[in-house]
Amino acid sequence: MAPAAPFPRRLLLSLLLGVLVVAVVAAADVESSAGGGGGRRHSPRRTRYSRVFSFGDSLTDTGNAAILPATAGGPFTRPPYGMTFYHHPTGRASDGRLVIDFLVKALGLPEPTPYLAGKTAADFRRGVNFAVGGATALDPAFLKSRGMTSSVPVSLSNETRWFQDVLQLLGASAHEKHTIAASSIFYFGEIGFNDYSFALSAGNGTVDVAASLVPDIIAVIRSAVTAVIAAGARTVVVAGMIPIGCEPEMLALFPGGAGNYYDPASGCITRFNDLAELHNRELQRALHELRRAHPGATAVRYADLYGPVAAAVASPKEYGFGSSPLAACCGSGGEPYNFNANFTGFCATPGSTVCADGPSSSVSWDGIHYTEATNKLVARAILTRP
Repeated sequence: MAPAAPFPRRLLLSLLLGVLVVAVVAAADVESSAGGGGGRRHSPRRTRYSRVFSFGDSLTDTGNAAILPATAGGPFTRPPYGMTFYHHPTGRASDGRLVIDFLVKALGLPEPTPYLAGKTAADFRRGVNFAVGGATALDPAFLKSRGMTSSVPVSLSNETRWFQDVLQLLGASAHEKHTIAASSIFYFGEIGFNDYSFALSAGNGTVDVAASLVPDIIAVIRSAVTAVIAAGARTVVVAGMIPIGCEPEMLALFPGGAGNYYDPASGCITRFNDLAELHNRELQRALHELRRAHPGATAVRYADLYGPVAAAVASPKEYGFGSSPLAACCGSGGEPYNFNANFTGFCATPGSTVCADGPSSSVSWDGIHYTEATNKLVARAILTRP
């Protein structure tokens, strides 16, 4: 969606062809690795990458929040989380795999170790996931200065410092560190949703406070991407914001409104989605500027999460989902969103149940996070987008 950077023509053509080949092959692997169906299964293709370093919040976290004292023992550590693929809780906030899991599988890379689960260089040499459920883009102290409190003491700057610590552990010399970064793919999952959620709550559903955070959040993301480029990163993928107004949690917390409060095509909260689109425009502008600042040296790519999810909500049957795309699969909130505004009956707590048609029929797993089926859809969109 962002304009192309001014690469030298020959290098640009080579890069585009390489990305296209990897994307098409990897997308086929996402399809075949999803399980089910009688089609031929393919082995993951090997790529020029050796590992992945990933950052973000619960949409990308594969186990850190289950270890962090502030979040350990949360609902995502109990059944029915993990029921679809792993058949037991893994610390992932879903019924199964996340977008990062599908991307890693499709690219033939090792599963990254959750940062808090590792200690030695051997633990981290095959890749690291720094994402933490509940993490914010902005530092907790910054949020506190704006009258907001984060219950999770981890921000994107913490995660990038963890990356620097790991790089120091893996590489004895500057050349070794640069080589490690250059042979890795960096994935920045969605980050900032929690910040906006706090701001929307502080503003009683008005978007002014949340919108005022957009420049700061984009600046933090840009700083993090700049830091990994400085470390030697050659391939960086940065995910945008999800459609905030389509989250069952938000729909339950901020009901009603006159005029065009709800989008007539999807039933999502219009102004919340406008906020997400503002974030995405500004993020793409920042990434374009980074490409211009590093022509030919680094591929910085925007990953659209908003489009695939919004499309599935607006036309669920077209994407294999059921007729209630705005309802959580797991919970006890009843119609229309299966989510209680007071958070009672949240998934994996007493009284909650899993939807009768199974998670694969739902876009949202627990009202906040996506089902494996949605994550697969998003991953495939990322891999096939030219």
